[in-house]
Amino acid sequence: MAIVLAMGFASGLPLFLTSRTLQAWMTAEGVGVATIGLFSVVALPYSCKFLWSPVMDRYVPPFLGRRRGWLLLTQVALAAVLGVMALQSPRALVTLSASSSEACSAVLPWFQGFCQLFQTMGQLSSSGFFWAALAIAFLSASQDINVDAYRTDVLEEREMGAGVALYVLGYRIALLVTGSLAFILADRLSWPVVYLILAALMLANVGFTLWAPEPPAAAGKPATLLDAVWRPFQDFIQRLGLGKGILILVFVVLYKYGDSLVNAMATPFLLQAGFSQTDIGAIQGGMGLAATLVGTLAGGAILSKIGITRSLWVFGGLQALSNIAYLVLANGDHSYPLMVVAINVENFCGGLGTAGFVAFLMSLCNPQFSATQYALLSSFMAVSRDLLVTPAGIWAESLGWPLFFTVTLLAAVPALVMLPLFAPWNPSPSMARPGQDSD
Repeated sequence: MAIVLAMGFASGLPLFLTSRTLQAWMTAEGVGVATIGLFSVVALPYSCKFLWSPVMDRYVPPFLGRRRGWLLLTQVALAAVLGVMALQSPRALVTLSASSSEACSAVLPWFQGFCQLFQTMGQLSSSGFFWAALAIAFLSASQDINVDAYRTDVLEEREMGAGVALYVLGYRIALLVTGSLAFILADRLSWPVVYLILAALMLANVGFTLWAPEPPAAAGKPATLLDAVWRPFQDFIQRLGLGKGILILVFVVLYKYGDSLVNAMATPFLLQAGFSQTDIGAIQGGMGLAATLVGTLAGGAILSKIGITRSLWVFGGLQALSNIAYLVLANGDHSYPLMVVAINVENFCGGLGTAGFVAFLMSLCNPQFSATQYALLSSFMAVSRDLLVTPAGIWAESLGWPLFFTVTLLAAVPALVMLPLFAPWNPSPSMARPGQDSD
């Protein structure tokens, strides 16, 4: 169980280092909000990890076995690239012009982000800082594939509950380190030094990988890469039908979109509002993460009473309405108590939404292909978190913060409107989890 806790920590450590924490470093160096928003495209590997996950299932490194071998490779590489990132500087990105070109200025503000994305990517691709961030995201997504596979392989059924709880605890501790402690250290040291410290911490996880037992070799290893990728898709479409299957995937992309827009721009907004990095680290990274964890636990308890489908309605609505707290903060004066309320309300409701949504995704999976199908569904979920948020900085610049947070409320509506198609308030009693016979 200690290994599962350590692997949760290793899995969570790199996440903020290409998103929230990196945004703070870029903001401190004077990089514009629009460029910061576009820079979130580096998270693309989290949305595409299912493309190379069959490689890690199919092939075994010549040392430590299939799971630990790949974990060792990804963790050593992550530590090295984090060290390279510390030697780079986002200051060169200040010269990138993310303002609207003449061609994009004629486009509606909602679409200007996508227009400018293609124009700016050529400039970003010449930056070593950009490529280091992209490599970290790729290696982090690869590590996640193997951590999830290891947890699934090594835990027996009676250990699943405790194992998942310890994994989440380790993951949240890592987010606390990178989302709170890193901010506090950055006010006293410098961001390059902070990233070097985190690179050393990443390397320390190798010790747990070497100590961990290798899971027994799974029976029925995919015969080909094509077989490993195609059969889970085939099962999903055959059960639901092509039309409904596509609509469900759209729903998976959109359900947390409003929440993702807020998370993408929360740090630049709070810094521009005049709050210090220490304030943000202590409240957003500390109390905010605690509120998320409490919200997730509360969501699980409520879900057991009202069921998965009704939890999607209740938690989805609260998740959307929680963005009003940031809207109030954007319209108010520099208020520390209001910042505390906004961060904690949004994080608590986000935790509720996560509990219901993860349970819904699990209910879509056939136990025969649960690992692969969940990886695929989580990749679609990451599309809104990592890709559709790329224009968020431009929308914030074009619309202003109050109107931007109003847009985040509207962005949550399409998924809520789709709920009757996938999660009716009164589900049919004949609905059973795929792969299991209904009574």
